[in-house]
Amino acid sequence: MKFWAIADLHLSFGVPNKEMSIFGEHWQDHHEKLKYHWQALVKAEDVVLIAGDVSWAIREEEVLPDLEWLETLPGKKILVKGNHDYWWQSVNKVRNFLPPSMHVIYNDAIIIDDIAIAGTRLWDNENYCFEGIFKDSGMLLGSDEKENQVENTKIFQREIQRLKISLQAIPKEIKKRIVMTHYPPLGINLEPNEVTTLLEEYKIDSCVFGHLHNVRSEVTFGIARGVRYELTSCDYLKFIPKQLY
Repeated sequence: MKFWAIADLHLSFGVPNKEMSIFGEHWQDHHEKLKYHWQALVKAEDVVLIAGDVSWAIREEEVLPDLEWLETLPGKKILVKGNHDYWWQSVNKVRNFLPPSMHVIYNDAIIIDDIAIAGTRLWDNENYCFEGIFKDSGMLLGSDEKENQVENTKIFQREIQRLKISLQAIPKEIKKRIVMTHYPPLGINLEPNEVTTLLEEYKIDSCVFGHLHNVRSEVTFGIARGVRYELTSCDYLKFIPKQLY
């Protein structure tokens, strides 16, 4: 069994007006590139971690074609919510319509053999430094309505609590520990913060995340205080799932 990661699939089979090619030629038919590499690498017994933004869909009926397409690809898929996953309204409802190979993390953790996967969405943190990592000024795909800083702080703190609950669900005897977040847990300078302190306290081995787009290919995050940080946005990985273990 191998563990892979790739985030920000931004599928749109149920909302065809959301073609990704408007964000650059490299996104043209990106689902075909993803399918080709996924099928070449991932086996049925493997696990694929998807750190948010699975689909542009807003409603259940819109996301179902995307989930059905994803279901045809090999491996068990583990998901956390992204900022564009508007179709994910209630975790219980989502779990009821997910295809068999898909599982979500929300205030809990998933244990597969001797590996634990915890996680949460997280949120924007204006204190994190991303200076110089983007090819141009385009950082995100699409534009969300910008909340004021007070509201952003409230959401971020709520996500910290959700992360803590998820980490607490990892059995103490588990040796290999992975965390998935959609938003980056730290900046490019790898400086410590509330999130990294938690990851270090719970002895996390790897943290995979997405959300950042148009990142220069030579940019890496790396290891800080014992935790390996991996950006796994689809376009950053050139639509090729990244092997973690």
